[in-house]
Amino acid sequence: MTLSSRIEDHMRPTSLLAPPESGCGVPAAQADTDTARAVEALLASWLGQRLAEAGTLDRLFCDEVARPVAEFVLRGGKRLRARFAWWGWRAAGGPAEGDEAETALKVAASLELLQALALIHDDVMDRSELRRGEAAVHVGFAARHRGAGLTGSAEDFGLGGALLAGDLALVWAEEMFAEAHHPEATAANVRSLWRAMRTEMVAGQYLDLRTQAAAEPSPERALRVAALKSAAYTVERPLGIGAALGSAPAALLRRLEAAARTAGLAFQLRDDLDGVFGDPADTGKPSGEDVREGKHTYLATLALQRARQSGDEEARDTMCRALGDPCLTPAGLDDFRAAVARVGARAAVEERIGTLVRQSMADLSRAHAPEPAAQRLAELVHAAARTAPDPVATSASANRGER
Repeated sequence: MTLSSRIEDHMRPTSLLAPPESGCGVPAAQADTDTARAVEALLASWLGQRLAEAGTLDRLFCDEVARPVAEFVLRGGKRLRARFAWWGWRAAGGPAEGDEAETALKVAASLELLQALALIHDDVMDRSELRRGEAAVHVGFAARHRGAGLTGSAEDFGLGGALLAGDLALVWAEEMFAEAHHPEATAANVRSLWRAMRTEMVAGQYLDLRTQAAAEPSPERALRVAALKSAAYTVERPLGIGAALGSAPAALLRRLEAAARTAGLAFQLRDDLDGVFGDPADTGKPSGEDVREGKHTYLATLALQRARQSGDEEARDTMCRALGDPCLTPAGLDDFRAAVARVGARAAVEERIGTLVRQSMADLSRAHAPEPAAQRLAELVHAAARTAPDPVATSASANRGER
């Protein structure tokens, strides 16, 4: 079966959205128990209302643009950004229930709409055909074009439709964020962080585009891209927004953001490893997609640098041939993986992830966040980096947080 055939198989209808009158929202009081579920229930209810509005505007727009965006948002994901925002709120002493908690949960949920924008546009820029194990949004638009017998290029239609779908996700993110009634004392700080995060996303995405066009960028440049494109808006800014919403003292906010900065970078470096060595069943994307796209990730640039410095021309030639080859075979991918491992780049990135996680845990310990936030944030750091928690260290961090 061809890749295109497998993608068409994923173009099946879904029914993730509840009607707006169904009362499917989960009270914020349940967010401590299962933050992701509480966020998803809120999103399902809120997006149901947006679809009702879209239907009154134009049925075609509702069915072909608004509904696919809403279903994409609800299709899955770890909800890391929302979870970091919620536990930043709780770490700052924000209550687990009540009107203020509902505001915090809504702010956390708005981050998932912003994430949808980033993923939809990222897949367009990378020409990725799968996302979370299903057809990417632009592929869905192209399939819809072919199914409706429209004129012109299905691929061009797909790209244009996905750009608009991403724009709609951004509009919805801004609307949901604005609907959350920020306390006057924290509103300016929270909005400042929100604005910074949006600009950093665009800067990171452009630098990623620019880096891919460079002949052989340095690992340092790749880290800069990772810090702006993923680390900041995945962990640092969400955690900071939640903590700022809870009126966190300056010292606490600084320590939480420091912990989030290193955790976010660990998250991206793990993503780099998964892009080469990951299992598609876990990543939701074809194995080796970063290699075929010629992604100049930290892993790839470090491997090339090490091969050059060690004089391993065979490894360097193998990697250079593979990077950017859209027709790379499974055997060629295996050769690339072997070359990366042989020059020590895979082990070096794993080691750096471990170092970053330890730094993040140390900063969390110094933050002295109250429970259960201290423990949950420690767990989230490991979840982001996909590392196994150290029970002794995690317990010690949590105990120090109680003081």
